Amino acid sequence: MYAAENATIRGDVTYREGDGMPIRIPEGPVELIHADDSVTLSWKEADEPAAGLAAIPRDQFERHVQEGQIEIEAG
Repeated sequence: MYAAENATIRGDVTYREGDGMPIRIPEGPVELIHADDSVTLSWKEADEPAAGLAAIPRDQFERHVQEGQIEIEAG
């Protein structure tokens, strides 16, 4: 595992639970935890009691960053 970093979702970013339909990650702040083959995103929605958590493949994450849908905070 690597250190966590912060980012902001600024577009249509989705993940899947198993073989289910894509689930949209809400726009706003997220925390990122990088692994060798994936990135885990966690977020908190104001009207939800629990935090959201999703892992997406690294290539999908990098595409979202390149397309401006995920904006990583400069640190």
